[in-house]
Amino acid sequence: MKTKVLLPILLLLNLQVFAQQLPKEEQKNRKQRLIESPLTPSKAAFYSAILPGLGQIYIGKAWKVPFVYGAIGASVYGYVYNQKELDRYRSAYKRRNSGYTDDEFILLIPDKTKLLEGMKFHKNYRDMSFLFILGTYMLNILDANVSAHLMQFNIKDNLSVKPKFEPDVFGTDANVGLQVLVKL
Repeated sequence: MKTKVLLPILLLLNLQVFAQQLPKEEQKNRKQRLIESPLTPSKAAFYSAILPGLGQIYIGKAWKVPFVYGAIGASVYGYVYNQKELDRYRSAYKRRNSGYTDDEFILLIPDKTKLLEGMKFHKNYRDMSFLFILGTYMLNILDANVSAHLMQFNIKDNLSVKPKFEPDVFGTDANVGLQVLVKL
């Protein structure tokens, strides 16, 4: 009878049991966690592949984002401009082949072969602009990856390299050396 009464009372009191607790880990800041994570470079490259500039923001170098979008934007502008000019030359050439002489280039370019040269010129520059778009996109990914790798590079004060020049005491020659100091 006593156990039947005592057991519910103990459950109702909800005694706290103190067990061993894990020591709390030091709260590291975001940059320190990024430096220690081996996946940071691949994540930064992946983020930059998804949205140009996102990898730079992920590693904390948001100042590079305007340069990324400036380079890609300039390349896109060159592509669009040259495509429009190519279309203008092409429509003028087609009208001249059809027998019309009322196109916008009739006074500037009276010869049809010069229209073909203009079309070829703008086509080449349009294609180069497309390659610049791809190149700047790839450089964006590469920059995010390399910047994340360089965050993990050790640049502490306990590493130093000092050139050393000592005269030779026993002869007339001079000794040149390099001293590498690593403090552990």
